[in-house]
Amino acid sequence: MRAAVVPLALACAAPVAAQTRAAPIDLVDPFVGTLADFGQLSPAAVAPFGMVQLGPDTDPANHAGYNYAAPRLLGFSHTRAVGVGCGGGGGDLMIALLPAGMTGGAPIDKHHERASPGRYAVRYADGIAADMTATRGGGVLRLTVPRAGAYTLRLDAGHGYTKRLATEWVTRRGDDLRAAMTAGTVCDAGVYRLYSASRITVDGQPLRRDAVLEGNAATFALTLRPGAVVEVRTGLSSVDSAAAAQVRIAELGERPFAAILARARMAWRQALGHVAITAPRETRALVYTALFRVMQTPVAITDPDGRYRGSDGQIHRSAPGRARYTSWALWDNYRTQLPLLALLDPARSADIARSLVALYGEGKRRWSTPTEPFLTVRTEHAGIALLDFRRKGITGFDARAALAAMAAESATLQRDTPDQRIEAAYDDWAVAELASDLGERAMADRFRARALSYRPLWRSVFETMGTDADVVKARGLYQGTLWQYRWAPVFDLDWMVATLGKPRFLAELDRFFADGLFNMTNQPDMQAPWLYAGLGERDRTAALVHRIMTRPIDHPYTNAGKRDVPFHGRSFALAPQGFADGMDDDAGSMTGWYVFGALGLYPLTPGRPRYAIGVPLVERARIALSGGKTLTIRRAGPVDGRIRAVTWNGRAIEGPWLAHDLIARGGTLRVETGR
Repeated sequence: MRAAVVPLALACAAPVAAQTRAAPIDLVDPFVGTLADFGQLSPAAVAPFGMVQLGPDTDPANHAGYNYAAPRLLGFSHTRAVGVGCGGGGGDLMIALLPAGMTGGAPIDKHHERASPGRYAVRYADGIAADMTATRGGGVLRLTVPRAGAYTLRLDAGHGYTKRLATEWVTRRGDDLRAAMTAGTVCDAGVYRLYSASRITVDGQPLRRDAVLEGNAATFALTLRPGAVVEVRTGLSSVDSAAAAQVRIAELGERPFAAILARARMAWRQALGHVAITAPRETRALVYTALFRVMQTPVAITDPDGRYRGSDGQIHRSAPGRARYTSWALWDNYRTQLPLLALLDPARSADIARSLVALYGEGKRRWSTPTEPFLTVRTEHAGIALLDFRRKGITGFDARAALAAMAAESATLQRDTPDQRIEAAYDDWAVAELASDLGERAMADRFRARALSYRPLWRSVFETMGTDADVVKARGLYQGTLWQYRWAPVFDLDWMVATLGKPRFLAELDRFFADGLFNMTNQPDMQAPWLYAGLGERDRTAALVHRIMTRPIDHPYTNAGKRDVPFHGRSFALAPQGFADGMDDDAGSMTGWYVFGALGLYPLTPGRPRYAIGVPLVERARIALSGGKTLTIRRAGPVDGRIRAVTWNGRAIEGPWLAHDLIARGGTLRVETGR
């Protein structure tokens, strides 16, 4: 297994031939973004879009239970949200094996810590070796002790990163140990209930005795020989504990650890294989590490027998060959991550779209319900995501049911503050657009008028900026400033430009970046660098995006205010400090932004099936599309050069956009640059 982090000096010194031979899976570094509050990520073992994220919990921790710099290990838990803020989410069923009498965790041997897609391994407590892998709903933890003695195995069903509301041990025997866990979702905004079923073996023999219950933990006193292997195989289900046992049997069974790991790594090879790029090793590693994060949410919760529990608390069944997804963070990732999935994986996106329509039918709320099947965050802008999917040819969902639900939701949207008015207007615009697509002219006209009714507010608040324009949370804004939210109505970009006039619009956008008013650490203005390209000024976008992606910049903002001294550093880096200080990945939002930047394309307006064009950071990219089609992106010339020509299949592109329907047919985008 490769080292945890590839030193950049060694990466840069490697021969070009050796760099290009490395497979995508071998370039992924799961430790990126795992230091303190720089990404809020974990190196946990996970399968693509899997429920189980089996990985380390440390002291101290970040929001995903792990801090790369932490000196002590508490154990290994099975779930976590992917960089979503608040106090994180998950941490269910933490397992620890320690020498008898040792409490408060154990020292971590950082020299023997490794992570790669589908696997995490570490040594701790003076030589205990832990190795783990995961399937969609199952996890395998192997613990090998270096010396004989008395040990304590502890399975804590009360551990987690949010409020633990209830814990029940359904069975106590070590060969079939089942639990039911109820906890707050991310930010404790709702409640989820999860079931586990674990099977413990010692040197391959089932542990056929009852656990001793100590509060929410089930413990076993073990006397082990040198080199003894304690293995815990766990299945998770949203249905009940018996279903969790069936998940464990179906997804793990008696297969050797190596076979389960090989299957997990094959799943990652296939997922990452959608994209093949030519670029320097560091760029390739960052792109594939970003894709690794993009391909973790939402998560598939359908059990092998087709059952799952919906957000209404009721048991449902997926049709054969389909899966139900949950663990939403839509306010964050409808902007980048879901559009990227629509491009890379339309088949999965169709299941995600069907899951969103089902969510409406199960009592969708702005954040999460009191009866969630799994940890989740926020569900705003689901309608925009559905419109975007459908206009990109992902039509395998009930669009009329979606339209009715989106229209009904409009009456519940908050419209009290300037940002809420803009966001509600975007949702209403999506209703109008979908209604128009479905031939519902009267509804389309009604919701278009409702959407555009935000314009007087925009003119009064944003046209001429006041003294509070650079104050985080001014006038009740959520995690942003008036300057940052000024550019948010991307669905109405033509009107904003016409209102200000293009020269003024561009001049004030110039000021926004020149005066350090842009915030790369959060989502409200993440599209702003691409506005230039949308207005035909591709070189300005290219220079900005290249700088943000490759160089240290000032980051003056936090979610709560503005720093006296900005954090100065890389927004994206191949290191445990992989993001700017306080910058969460937010369920693939930021890593999705990075991937689009690397490809030189950006979905400026989700819901409009087109991409603004910049300069690719990579020299060449080949993306496998559905139906055997291929999108090829080529950059001819320096990455920091000015754009000389942009062509699609040899023909010059008129205007700033590349339409999704052209991409879906396959072809070559060529961006020629020069000094």
